[in-house]
Amino acid sequence: MKITWLGHSAFRVDLRDSHILIDPFLTGNPKFTGSLDEVSAGVTHIVLTHGHDDHIGDAPEIAKKTGAQIVANFEVCMFLNSKGAENINPGNTGGTIPCGEFSVALTPALHSASTIIDGKPVYLGNPNGAVLLPESGPRVYHFGDTAIFSDMDLIREMYQPEIGLIPVGDRFTMDGKTAALAVNRYFDFRHVIPMHYGTFPIIDQTPDAFVAAMQGAKARVHRPEIGETIQF
Repeated sequence: MKITWLGHSAFRVDLRDSHILIDPFLTGNPKFTGSLDEVSAGVTHIVLTHGHDDHIGDAPEIAKKTGAQIVANFEVCMFLNSKGAENINPGNTGGTIPCGEFSVALTPALHSASTIIDGKPVYLGNPNGAVLLPESGPRVYHFGDTAIFSDMDLIREMYQPEIGLIPVGDRFTMDGKTAALAVNRYFDFRHVIPMHYGTFPIIDQTPDAFVAAMQGAKARVHRPEIGETIQF
């Protein structure tokens, strides 16, 4: 398995035959300087945690161009279907969605979820986290945007994720110290990658608080540069 951080909450996960984008906010991301075509080349699936624009991002355009399947909650899938994304695979909180050589389990997240149309928010279902469950290789939990909550312990028990992709930027999600508390209290990760920081001035610019709070923890903290790939 290869995981590439694309900035903000966007990742590319490469399995044997499946190539997955998660929350591909790229074109509007001021910190992403790569090529959208290169990042989306060969993509088979697009997993979306919730309906905010900085998570849906380029999903409809990539889906229409590549034929990649969008995996998300029902409302997000139907909204993007109305935008021309024909290949959709909807689910909802607590369900598991088959995707060939992997499945996606949608978990709860404490956040909100909408897009803005004509200056007004349009509801796009509840926010989620997403656990990637490959047939072989480590299980990956993308927290989405969320606060800490005690049912994270159930997510660990049910899905046993080994890799955590966790927001640390504060204001709209957990801050670094709280994210470290979530990791250390509720999970048995082997590896964690902080995300959702540095994109805009209003959120924390570095994951330093998270890294500091994780000193001595069992999980190894990776701090990739945008565009950097880690192999697991």
